Order: sequence, then structure tokens, then C-alpha cells
Amino acid sequence: IVMGLGALAFFINSVWGLLAVVFLMGTQSAFFGPVKYSIIPQHLKPGELVGGNAMVEMGTFMAILLGTIVGGILSQSENYAILISAVVIITALTGWLSSQFIPAAESESVQKHINWNFLSQTWKTIQFGRQIHSVFLSILAISWFWFLGFAYLNQLPSFTRDILHCDSSVYTLLLAFFSMGVGAGSLMCEILSGRKVELGLVPIGSIGLTVFGIDLFFATPATNTATLLNWSQFLMTSGSLRLVMDLLLIGMFGGFYIVPLFAFIQMRSEPAYRARVIAANNIMNALLMVLAAVCAPLFLNYIGLSIPQFFLVLALMNIVVAIYIYTVVPEFLMRFLIWILSHSMYRVTHYDLDQIPDEGPALLVCNHVSYVDALLIAGSCRRPVRFVIAQPIYQLPVLNFIFRTGKTIPITSQKKDPDVYQAAFEKISAELKDGQLVCIFPEGRLTRTGAMDKFRPGVERIIARDSVPIVPMALRGLWGSFFSHKQGLRPRRFWSKIELIAGAQIEPKDITAHALRELVFKLRGEQNL
Repeated sequence: IVMGLGALAFFINSVWGLLAVVFLMGTQSAFFGPVKYSIIPQHLKPGELVGGNAMVEMGTFMAILLGTIVGGILSQSENYAILISAVVIITALTGWLSSQFIPAAESESVQKHINWNFLSQTWKTIQFGRQIHSVFLSILAISWFWFLGFAYLNQLPSFTRDILHCDSSVYTLLLAFFSMGVGAGSLMCEILSGRKVELGLVPIGSIGLTVFGIDLFFATPATNTATLLNWSQFLMTSGSLRLVMDLLLIGMFGGFYIVPLFAFIQMRSEPAYRARVIAANNIMNALLMVLAAVCAPLFLNYIGLSIPQFFLVLALMNIVVAIYIYTVVPEFLMRFLIWILSHSMYRVTHYDLDQIPDEGPALLVCNHVSYVDALLIAGSCRRPVRFVIAQPIYQLPVLNFIFRTGKTIPITSQKKDPDVYQAAFEKISAELKDGQLVCIFPEGRLTRTGAMDKFRPGVERIIARDSVPIVPMALRGLWGSFFSHKQGLRPRRFWSKIELIAGAQIEPKDITAHALRELVFKLRGEQNL
């Protein structure tokens, strides 16, 4: 219906009619966006959440690109009104027909009342987004991405014409590389995240946005021709490939940045209010895009910056925003450090981690080989894990930040500090009662020989107090790597190939520390130190 009105506005040549249609398109999107993102967790498994969001983001930017190209081509025709009208109506009908194949998704909200006062309802919707602090910070982070994206794309036509002295074919080329970058980055999230919501990719995205945003300023070639260059002539000029690659990589790191944040919001929001949280996200996105539209003339016209200088300011502003977000929500930085560790110094392969329940409490029991065992397990598991760590390891520099942020539980012997010992067991019980995963290393200390020590009886105390499923796990191949005790912590191997394997869940009834040790030893194997 909306596209039909658009066709009518084209035929009667009504600018106000076309503006009204744009308004209706925005209204339709306001309905569609929250529904689209909120039903993704209903139809996909937790391990498919990142991939689903990646496909949506890729499809969005590919559609923007395709629409820009097709619209530009059709607008050159004498019968542009008929052709554009036909294409948009066919596209709308195709979208509607496709929507009929979406599986039914029951509403998880009990509230049906609609407040027709849009100002108070908007404020109320934003409050839903603020209920969980980390979710609201993620909403602000996504909105900042749209601020950047809108600022870049809004200036791209002027940048192409006035700075590069090129025609519209070069604008389409630059838009294509930016859009392909977002699509590629979105899909790469599926691979790099290991089929889980990996917040460690968000800081990587921030770094890339800043680095290549700054380089875009320095890469802008000095072209001053009498006639506008087309795309082939532009690519022959010095520095053009560097500029094109900057836009491609800005888009790619933008994909790294935005996809995990969308998945994080979907995962952390209450199902009954998820659509309204995403609606709050859309409102904030729109506000930041309006702010970007205001900032551009402020910097360009009143302050007098050139467009490349404006791009440089955007990249520098991104540093400030990133520092603020990662300071307020240190979980992002903690996951970033874990991801870097588990993808640089180690090559981690994991098996049967689907034995770990997707929800509800469980006790993970693992052998203890190196100072970074907990980080490697955390980097492999889809769910957050509360680790029980010996106090000396817990207090190590850098690792202490990660452990504190991850709500790690320090423990020591009862003889050394009975208060810390008792507090650890109280905290373990509280976390299990709260439905969390808790991981312990029952040997109590790192192995100094490569062989597994006996399991201490503290694990039996945990099981006796909270009867939760137990998942035995084993780390293989860590002995002799950088952070193990072999040869007094002197590094022998970098980028070590290690394995993490989980065994079948077992019930806690009548299980002993010795029996658990035998299960873990069997998983590890005699030759897999």
C-alpha cells in the first residue's frame, strides 16, 4: 500500500506526497524492526544467534547497495517514474510473500495496552531499554555505530564530487565496498565467535573503525581535474586503492562491532520485553542519526573542517566513546583479552561442549595445567562461567582484572585463611542456586610434573550442598606451553595446539572426588598432557 502511494506520488509529481511516503516507510520500519530482531531468538538456537544476526546485517547493507545501484540506473531512463514504481511495488510484494513463510512466533508479552501519547510512550519504551545496564550500554554502542555510519554515508556523495572530483559511478563504487565490508564482517563474526555471542569482537571492531577511519583521512588522494572522473579513471589514480580498502575495512570492522551487540541484547533481554527493548534501540539509533545530521553542518560549515578532516574527527570521537563504554562495562574488554589469548598464543579445539547445559546450574570439573586454564575454558563456552581459582593466581596482574570482571571466586586452604575458604564455598553455593555454571579445578594447584594430582574433598562438599549436574572436562596439550610449570615457566611453545573435551553429564548422587578424578583422567588420556 505504501509503495502504491509512492507510485501515485511519482505520477502526479508531488514532492510532498513523496515525503509523506518516506514518513510512512519509516513508520513501517518502526513496526518491522523490533519484530524482526525479537523473533530471531525464538526461531534460532543459542549457537545460531550470531549467524542469524550476521545474515540480517549482511542482507540489510546489501539491500541498501542494490537499491542505490538500481535506483541510480532507473532514474536515468525517460520513463523513470513507471520503472521505479514497478520495481518498488514488485519488491514490496516479494517481501510480503516471503514474510508468509516465517514460522509463527507467539507473543511473549502479557501487556497489550497501547499509549497513544507518543511522547510518554517513547520515554516509557526507552526505560525498558534501561532496565539492564549492560543492555542499555550496548544500545548506546549500536546507536553510535549508526551515528558513524550515517555520518560517513551522508557525506560520501559530497566527498566523491567535491574532494575526489569524481562522478556518481565512483560514489556507487565506494558505497559498494563499504556495504560489502559490513556484509563480510558480519559473516566473519560467525566464524570468529565460535558460534557463541563473543563480546571480545566488539573492541576489535572499535579498534578497526578508529584505525581505518584515521587512515581514510591520510589516504584521500589529491585529485583536481577539469572533468569528473568515472570509476575506472579513479581507480587508475594514485592512492585510490588505499582509500577503497579503508572504506571496505571500516565496513568490515563495523560488522565485527554491531553483530555481537545485537545478539547480546537479544540474549540478555527479558523475552516478555525483548521487542520493546529493541524498539528502544531503534529510537536511540534514530536520535543518534539525527544528531549525526546536525553535527555534519556544524563541523563542516561553522567550524570550517573539510570532509576528510570531519572523517578524522569521527575516528577520534570513536576512541572516546569506546573508552567510556569499555570502562563502564568491563565485560567487553575482559572478553576481548580472553579472545586475543585463545586465538593468538593458543589454537583451541573443543569437543562435546554441548554436554554443558544451555541453561540452569551445573558444576564443571577440570584438570589444572596452566595459569590460563580458566581463560581458555571461558573463551570456548557459550555461557558465562564462574571459576573457582586459587587466590595466588587470582591476584596476578592483568589476570586479576579478567577474573574480577568475570566474577571469579578466589579460594585458598582452610589452614592459610579460613575466612576466604568459607566465603568461597558460600559464593559457590549462591551462584549455583542462581542457575549459573561454576567451574572448579579440584587438584587445588597447578601440576608441576604434568601428571594429575589427586582431587581434594572440597568438590564433595559442593555436591553435598547443591545437587546439580556435573560435567567432567579435560584440557589436553597445555603441558610445556607458555603458562605451564614445565621448566620453571620458561616458554617452550607458542601458538600451542590444545584441546578441551567435555564428558557426559553425571548425576551428583554418591559421587566421590576420586571417581571424578578417574573420569577427568580418562578424558585427558595418558599421552595428552
